[in-house]
Amino acid sequence: MKIKKIRLVNFRNYARAELLPDARMTVLTGSNAQGKTNVLEALHLCCLGRSHRTPHDRDLIRWGEEAASVSVEVLHRDGTHDVSVTLSRADRRRKAVRVGGAQVARIGELMGHVNAVLFAPEDLSIVKGGPAERRRFIDMELSQLRPAYFYALQRYVRALNQRNNLLREMLRSPAARATLDAWDEQLALAGAQIVRHRREYVQALREAACACHRDIAGAGEALDVAYVTQLRADDGLAQDMLRLLREAREQDMRRAVTSVGPHRDDLRLTVAGREARVFGSQGQQRTVALSLKLAELSVVERERGEAPILLLDDVMSELDPRRRQQLIERIDGVQTIVTCTDLSDLAGARQGAVYRVEAGTLRQES
Repeated sequence: MKIKKIRLVNFRNYARAELLPDARMTVLTGSNAQGKTNVLEALHLCCLGRSHRTPHDRDLIRWGEEAASVSVEVLHRDGTHDVSVTLSRADRRRKAVRVGGAQVARIGELMGHVNAVLFAPEDLSIVKGGPAERRRFIDMELSQLRPAYFYALQRYVRALNQRNNLLREMLRSPAARATLDAWDEQLALAGAQIVRHRREYVQALREAACACHRDIAGAGEALDVAYVTQLRADDGLAQDMLRLLREAREQDMRRAVTSVGPHRDDLRLTVAGREARVFGSQGQQRTVALSLKLAELSVVERERGEAPILLLDDVMSELDPRRRQQLIERIDGVQTIVTCTDLSDLAGARQGAVYRVEAGTLRQES
């Protein structure tokens, strides 16, 4: 998979801009707050149909404009895929997504046409943050890889919200309990699909991440990655979740919130047997985050049969020379778009194209 062209119209601080990425590495350099990250955000929008920085599409539309659009040409083994996303300030609830010129009815139909792995300084929260950060990490990549997972996640969130609303209503009207069984069944069916996909993905991620971590940190600081879920059964996951929901029903009714299910899952990250979130040094936590992101590249390539695009948002300056060199060596051959304020941060990397970013304009320098 290679990005051939990216076009922005009224996106963030760009009026109009076009980027022709190199097949290897494209560098976006310039001072802070000039629009470097906005280009990566635009690509991410074409991957998942939403920004990784804001839940509000209107934030992506240039000030004073009524609409914004991003279009991408992607070269796959089977030919070129054209993907575009148009946002409207007037209709905040809808975005127009087109693949091959035809508007798609569901966001899930966008998944897989543009696959990207994004690594930014804030990804340290995967290690340092709470379970929600780690679930989001899993969800973002799995949604790109497997549309079936994305749809199951949508169904689960809808059913979870309905069940929680019903639990709150039952505090006022106990008769509402009559419909609780129906929501439990929907939640269990969608939840079982989510857990099955997550287990498969984390197993593949674990193998790749542990190998990456061993190369960077050495065998003395072994990484382990484990998926933590309340569901125990290998088969009959839906029945297992239904049992958990019924066992927790009285507690859930008192608290008016659903206490069991994959929305409570976590990813346990340990280094030399100790939890990285609690006991890891800053350097160890960075190494774990880097290993997970490099593992994503490997897992996507294995499942898709072609490497995704790698987006590096000002991470080189955050890494020490040894980790930086490991990253450069491992991304050789992967199309990469990297932002930086100082080109010296990329010493040793084969830079294919360099763009200067200033106040929402792109100027190619090499």
